[in-house]
Amino acid sequence: MNAELDYDLTTDQWEALKALRVPAPERRGMNRFVVETLIVLGLAAMRDNLPDITPKGRKVLVRGSSRLLDLAA
Repeated sequence: MNAELDYDLTTDQWEALKALRVPAPERRGMNRFVVETLIVLGLAAMRDNLPDITPKGRKVLVRGSSRLLDLAA
């Protein structure tokens, strides 16, 4: 496993990270605090005053997708 991409994110953080994949106009209201924590972790960034997923965030999301399946079960 790559420790650089292993994050113990909360369910809200995973959901926000997934939501950031969607184009900005299609996003629903997001918890600002959760988004800010993703920015601090380098998984999201502000672009044109809107949060956006970073390449690192995409890698973490793909790598963590198996954990998301466990949460849904």
